[in-house]
Amino acid sequence: MPQLIERPTRIVAAGNKPKYIDEFAGRVNNGETRVSIAQMDAPDGWVEPGQTPEFDEYTLVLEGVLHVEHRDGTTRVAAGQAILAKAGEWIRYSTPEGRCRYVAVCLPAFSPDTVNRDE
Repeated sequence: MPQLIERPTRIVAAGNKPKYIDEFAGRVNNGETRVSIAQMDAPDGWVEPGQTPEFDEYTLVLEGVLHVEHRDGTTRVAAGQAILAKAGEWIRYSTPEGRCRYVAVCLPAFSPDTVNRDE
């Protein structure tokens, strides 16, 4: 029988301003380790520390524009577009063009122990 996920668990993310993560599937909300699925709500001007995660991260922008900085420059991801950051790639997400809502899918599931944030 399919399992209804009634509500996400809200997590406050790293960065210079509060960004909210609503995790529907993953280590925090339902103990899932294979994948995490979360909706993000990042305010205008938010920037997080750089990271070199040990997981693939698919990011689908629902509203606004997300900037994804990487070793080769910055990719601008607009509403209706998606980007894949592969495990082991250095990346940094930010929202210099205004508020952004997006969905992140991580394989395996996101973990603070495997995100490897810059100090």
